Amino acid sequence: MKLKPRITIADHFAAMSDPRIERSKLHKLIDIITIAICAVISGADTWVDIEMYGEAKYKWLKKFLELPNGIPSHGV
Repeated sequence: MKLKPRITIADHFAAMSDPRIERSKLHKLIDIITIAICAVISGADTWVDIEMYGEAKYKWLKKFLELPNGIPSHGV
C-alpha cells in the first residue's frame, strides 16, 4: 500500500522567496531544495556529492521534479 505524504517538500517550501537574480535562474528552486534534501538524507556531505547524487538518480527524480535544464551543477 502506497501512503501519501501529509505535506510535500514543495508544500513546505511554497512560501519561500527565491533570492536569486531572475536572469540567472536555470533551475527551479524547489528542484534544487528537493535534490539537496534527498541527497543529504542519503549521506551527501558536499555540493559536489549532491550533484553526483542528482546525476545518479536523475531518472527517479524526473518522475516528480520538472528539471527543465537537467541536474543543477554544484556551482549553482
